[in-house]
Amino acid sequence: MLPIRSFVSGAAVAGVIAAAVAFFPDSSTATAAESAAAELAAQQSLPADAENALARLESSPRHGEWAMIIDGADTVKAWVVYPERADKAPVVVVVHEIFGLTHWVRGVADQLAADGFIAVAPDLMTTKNLPTGPNGPDQPSATAAIRTLDPVVVQRQIMLAANYGMKLPAALPKYGVVGFCWGGSAVFNHAVSSPTLGASVVYYGSSPATPTLASVKAPVLGLYAGNDARVNTTIAPADSALKAAGKSFEAVLYEGAGHGFLRAQGGAEGANLKASQQAWPRTIAFFKAKLGA
Repeated sequence: MLPIRSFVSGAAVAGVIAAAVAFFPDSSTATAAESAAAELAAQQSLPADAENALARLESSPRHGEWAMIIDGADTVKAWVVYPERADKAPVVVVVHEIFGLTHWVRGVADQLAADGFIAVAPDLMTTKNLPTGPNGPDQPSATAAIRTLDPVVVQRQIMLAANYGMKLPAALPKYGVVGFCWGGSAVFNHAVSSPTLGASVVYYGSSPATPTLASVKAPVLGLYAGNDARVNTTIAPADSALKAAGKSFEAVLYEGAGHGFLRAQGGAEGANLKASQQAWPRTIAFFKAKLGA
């Protein structure tokens, strides 16, 4: 069973520490209580895993809303989440896995908003009218439908979501993309196709064909599971091609972690959680550095 992580506010964490210290005046016990509370607070700075995503969404203090983005032949439903900040924020487009726009992907968007970005998570299978399941779209239906998508249309719709986000009154005219599994491949390809992209973060997604990589303009950060040879065999050719073209590409492998580690944080005997605890702060730091958040 995956570890349960429900939303806990900073005030609640502080209360836990105070109560523990008051009840256990011994300094060593108090220190242990503080450490436990600090660990709980650190977990809240990550996106929830798939099992706990809906509970975190339902308790989020941030404003999230559905938007229907229509432009010519394209109709894209998107989940949009706003950060709690006084100034304008850059936009990050969140591209879903093969399972579609699940509660987990919406939870990732919510965490990006907690970290200071306007997050736009488009449903790239909006027109497929997928049946629903317990986590959002029915997974077998989504997995079958995603293989029918036209890659050219996918890239156009990612750009549509980015433009929608950047035109919001609270947004800066800067955007990045992050994607997972199938979505990781899609955002790596977006770095190939978009001249205005600010930054791309690829979570365990296969790299594009090397001849296309000379078109990349934005810096790319790739975050990979150590136990994921299918994807990882595409890293070295991409790295060589990008470096030969003078492009910015950083690839990080997390030893012992499995494919999909951010959504399955309880897996791989702790390696998935360890990878998530390292990969997510790296993601946020990368976006802040490249998008000027």
